[in-house]
Amino acid sequence: MQLRAIAIGLALCLGAGSAGACQRPEALRPLPPPPGPGITPAPLPAAAASAALDGGPPLDYRERLRPTPYGWPTLASWCVWIEPGATTGPAALWDQRWLGAVAAALASWEQVLPIRRAQEPGQAHILIWRRKPRLQNNRASHGRAELELVEVERSGQWQIEPLVTVAISPGQAQTAIQATALHELGHAFGLWGHSDQASDVMAVSPGAKPLLQLSPRDRATLGWLYRQQGLNSGGVRPAAGPALPAPGAN
Repeated sequence: MQLRAIAIGLALCLGAGSAGACQRPEALRPLPPPPGPGITPAPLPAAAASAALDGGPPLDYRERLRPTPYGWPTLASWCVWIEPGATTGPAALWDQRWLGAVAAALASWEQVLPIRRAQEPGQAHILIWRRKPRLQNNRASHGRAELELVEVERSGQWQIEPLVTVAISPGQAQTAIQATALHELGHAFGLWGHSDQASDVMAVSPGAKPLLQLSPRDRATLGWLYRQQGLNSGGVRPAAGPALPAPGAN
């Protein structure tokens, strides 16, 4: 491709996001290919969707999400690094506009998820870069999130974690950058799928007007997702591979 009450309940469930600092793992190793014929799980049954009210659309779009072979790529607390921009010179104005739009998008997700800002890339689960995504299937886009699963060692224990690279093109209007970042961060935080409703931030295609706030369906879907089993819930475990230096340690 890459609710106020619900938000409060989710935050209480996951714990406060401001505690502690983002830490570099002691070591990192790539995951081997998962067992089985493919890496794309079968779609969830439509019956898993939440019921609609009065014949309207479903209350969320959980049936359109896809887990990884190792579980849902969620974390109790996320560390996010944003590429810094110029503060002086000709590029400063445009870089700061991009940074402001991305920060506004991240602030929307901070209302519903424990998120901390990493000071360097090696500390982060999500890396946000100021660049136009490369072509995919000969198609251009203004934003893209790409997921990789890795095993990291923290305090002597190995665990699976998502490592997501997000590219957000600076060549857009500021509100368009914010809307793009809001959508791509939704993927990064685990919403690997698209809504079929144009009023949702995670809609498959952007509408004529940029969406700058999460919809009730976005929030409800996120709430459902974070009640599911994550990557370290005792399911399929990879075989141990060689340990690599922690990212950025050299």
